Amino acid sequence: MGVYALIYIMIALAALVTLLRLKVKIGIAMLVSAYLVGVLLRVWPADVGRVLAEEWHSQPLTRTTGYLFVSLAALLLLVNVIGSAMEEIGLSRRLAPAMQGLFKSRRLALALIPLMMGMLPTPGGIMLSAPMVREAGDKIGVERSRLAAINFLFRHQWEPVWPLFPAVPLIQSLLGISALTLFCYHIMLTGAGILVSVIVLLMFGIPPKRPEHEPAKRHVGYHLKDFFHAFWPIVFTAGLYIAFDVPPAIGIFLAIIGLLVMHRVPFGRWSDVFKAAREPDMVLLIFGALFFKLNLEASGAIGSVVDFLISSHVPPHVLLFLLPMLVGFTTGVTMPTVAITYPFLIAFIGTGTEVKMGLETLAFSGLLFGLWVTPVHLCLPLSASYFQTSLLKIIIKTALPAVGVALAGALSAFFFG
Repeated sequence: MGVYALIYIMIALAALVTLLRLKVKIGIAMLVSAYLVGVLLRVWPADVGRVLAEEWHSQPLTRTTGYLFVSLAALLLLVNVIGSAMEEIGLSRRLAPAMQGLFKSRRLALALIPLMMGMLPTPGGIMLSAPMVREAGDKIGVERSRLAAINFLFRHQWEPVWPLFPAVPLIQSLLGISALTLFCYHIMLTGAGILVSVIVLLMFGIPPKRPEHEPAKRHVGYHLKDFFHAFWPIVFTAGLYIAFDVPPAIGIFLAIIGLLVMHRVPFGRWSDVFKAAREPDMVLLIFGALFFKLNLEASGAIGSVVDFLISSHVPPHVLLFLLPMLVGFTTGVTMPTVAITYPFLIAFIGTGTEVKMGLETLAFSGLLFGLWVTPVHLCLPLSASYFQTSLLKIIIKTALPAVGVALAGALSAFFFG
């Protein structure tokens, strides 16, 4: 069953990529791919219903598929609205000069926003930094697929070490290690990811500076003011989420109202601002991605693929990298990949004082590699949709940084395994 499940999943992913190449809207393409994998894996509606019922009884509300669908769809639509509000107020035009005036580097300005926002581990949170990156990049003429890759990669650099990502404490618990131990090894992955991303995405492909790119000769206080007005809604949303566990969709909605009131936008103009939320394809995209995940869970395909790889006598180092990579590639999510694969890998990695963190770092590098190049990872198709560019072009640009992280994992296994 395992080899057939793996083949069926790859067929569905190939169908998704093909449909996108044929210019089918991304939401429809994702929905067709999810339906196809369900048919191939022989998942019936009753099976999906059973998984949803089990979620409802065994998981917190915030981790159920229904909640994820509503919260993600609301967040993504409201991100469009806040972009519209910033344009209505005129903040968008002042943001890029403010960042350049503060940071004195167009490249740093492009990378710093998603890097900072990457500390907010919310599904779909990549869209919080997207309006700023797109506006700043368009201002200096950076190609859209490069902008999408910059936003995606710098957003995801903290995932190996930031404790608000649930995979980090989960690994600590499974292996019986301290947060400091995990940080000291995983920081190599973050460092490699940032270094290669800077080389590949920022050292090349940025148009030469022209006079119109120069920020106005203004006091730093003016740049700080413009930056604050554009950035506070994101900080406000992140603060509510981290401090009080307020869903990001609620935070961003309150921030939109605050922006409109603070800048005295006439109430009659509010309806035009909120019209930016009319994006049915994004709603279909969320539904299709979650439907794909449900079909995999209902069919038991992930477990079958894991069993198949283990029974095939794959060399341990290859298995340590390949298993998380394949599961990450097929699911597009981090914590479930850890939960599925690490119990099998503990036999090689060890626990407590016997743990071989070099091998664990290799395993996590495989997970990151899979996540950064799979069209199933929600952030990638969302980026393609928002930046209005090809999904394949983004993945091509994320491939080299993914290889860099994989090499860092391999070196860790060689020296510390």
